[in-house]
Amino acid sequence: MTAKRKLELTWIGKENRPRLEPRILLEDPELSYHSSHRVTESDIFDNRLLFGDNLLALKALEQEFSGKIKCIYIDPPYNTGSAFEHYDDGVEHSIWLSLIRDRLELLRRLLAENGLLFAQIDDNEQAYLRVLLDEVFGRKNFVSTVVWQKKYAGKPDSKFFSDFHEYILCFAKNIEQAHINGMARTDEQDSRYKNPDNDPRGPWASDNLLRSESRDYAIYPINTPAGKEYWPPKGSSWRFTKERFAELLSDDRIWFGDRGGNMPRLKRFLDEVRTSLPPTTWWPHKEVGHTGEAKKEILELFSDSDEVFATPKPERLMQRVIQLGSNPGDWVLDSFAGSGTTGAVAHKMGRRWIMVELGEHIHTHIIPRLAKVIDGEDPGGITKAVKWKGGGGFRYYRLAPSLLEKDKWSNWVINKEYNAAMLTEALCKLEGFTYAPSDMIYWQHGHSTERDFIYVTTAHLTQDQLQQLSDEVGTERSLLVLCTAFRARADQLPNLTVKKIPKAVLSRCEWGHDDYSLQVENLPQAPPEPGQGDLFREDGG
Repeated sequence: MTAKRKLELTWIGKENRPRLEPRILLEDPELSYHSSHRVTESDIFDNRLLFGDNLLALKALEQEFSGKIKCIYIDPPYNTGSAFEHYDDGVEHSIWLSLIRDRLELLRRLLAENGLLFAQIDDNEQAYLRVLLDEVFGRKNFVSTVVWQKKYAGKPDSKFFSDFHEYILCFAKNIEQAHINGMARTDEQDSRYKNPDNDPRGPWASDNLLRSESRDYAIYPINTPAGKEYWPPKGSSWRFTKERFAELLSDDRIWFGDRGGNMPRLKRFLDEVRTSLPPTTWWPHKEVGHTGEAKKEILELFSDSDEVFATPKPERLMQRVIQLGSNPGDWVLDSFAGSGTTGAVAHKMGRRWIMVELGEHIHTHIIPRLAKVIDGEDPGGITKAVKWKGGGGFRYYRLAPSLLEKDKWSNWVINKEYNAAMLTEALCKLEGFTYAPSDMIYWQHGHSTERDFIYVTTAHLTQDQLQQLSDEVGTERSLLVLCTAFRARADQLPNLTVKKIPKAVLSRCEWGHDDYSLQVENLPQAPPEPGQGDLFREDGG
């Protein structure tokens, strides 16, 4: 018996995975921005704009947002080769695949069980990204591949084909629970419904009565009012039994044409059809915009943006993605923020949003753009379509520096930039506790359950101090104590677990690594013998 063969994507260095430090996030109130007053009762103020490496930022979000993001949109670097000019083709693909894989795994953990991920890509890496998504999300959770017509005119100087489209790959966290919103009916679609016979039930459109396969119970003659007889063509049959057809005829739901002699068709009334339709996989520029429209939107906001953003996305495209994948109040995430279109559109559509960006344009372009949205001073994009008047706000966060740094003797020590509150929050996150310092009880800095707590201190604890802690904690609760040193027999205190810092966390992750970005200076060194690069491998199994 032949073993079932499994198609697997492999590449140089696939087995290597970063051991990410779960950084804390530091809000900068001077860069956060909020409307001076409420515009509506549904204004949202807790949106988040994160500055820093997006892999570390996603890790920083994991504890709070795992399973909470309803819709994720990413537009990662397309790996055109410009960032990898020092590597051969095989290594280039391998580095790109590893960097994207690491991010997809975190994104999947952040996605809600009924959530959807939309990943935009061009032809250069589309096939590889699809297989990579199959591995991370599971092939059964593939939803669809959308084709976006990004241009409306071809380039006459193209060597082979004029590039006209990009792809948006849609995957579910759990296909059994996933839901995608329908598309609202358009005036053009409704205009197809007429009422040539003045039916009191209103406008209707005729539908085919035939099915493509032959079924004995639905093969019978139909006589028209004009005296013609119709049988279903060979190899087909009517869609309804003879008895059901008689009921439809009696209810005036069969149309034989103006003179009563045409092939019978079913009348479907406008007020009975679905108010929304399933989205199609073809998104023409007339419906969702094109790159020229996107550049115009950005240039109307910032005159120098043409040099900064080569391929911005039109607001109508993001409106389509967000409308399909979320509802008002849901969390939307974009970890490759670019020009900030996702956040701007999500804000106008009443969604909560998170964006991550490492480039300095987060300060020069994204923040001013969002400020204009919040102040109601952005008239472009989808503003008129959604009747946006302004309101809401966002909080700006930076990634904290690494918790540990090396001293002059190359020993790992607590980073001097950390104050007591930062240290406590960071260690809570490392140990899996929720940071929630008590105003009443000094040793309750966080909790993992209602009975399990954590206490962080840079003091040297004595036996008497630990005994006092143990007495206060009592027999019904437990306490993890993290301190720089202690002199005691901690094993004699069953309700306490005492650990030294930084020794207790040294092996947890990579320290002092601040940038995992897709910039060439941050890429790993090319191996001396790259071999054949990435390839498809078939494994027996």
